[in-house]
Amino acid sequence: MSSGSQTPKIDVPYLAQLARISLNAEQVEKFGAQLQQIVSYVEKLKEVNVEGIEPTAHATPITNVFRADEPRTPGDPALFLKNAPQQVHNLFVVPKIVE
Repeated sequence: MSSGSQTPKIDVPYLAQLARISLNAEQVEKFGAQLQQIVSYVEKLKEVNVEGIEPTAHATPITNVFRADEPRTPGDPALFLKNAPQQVHNLFVVPKIVE
């Protein structure tokens, strides 16, 4: 990136090549303008004074919502297998997918 307030020129054909997509001239022009607007906006965000502000991953506090890991008795296999198309020795029979 160059210094100063001017945003650098975006090489849209190169980005398209990296993304493995083909773009016609009209699309290159359109996406180039859109990407330029995005980069300009990010450059504008650099002007915001964030001194003394703690970095955060979330705007609001979050807590772990997992339940306690407590041992339990497993359910009745017959209940789980009652709708299985095929079963053998209390196990589901499924088609082989790997040779």
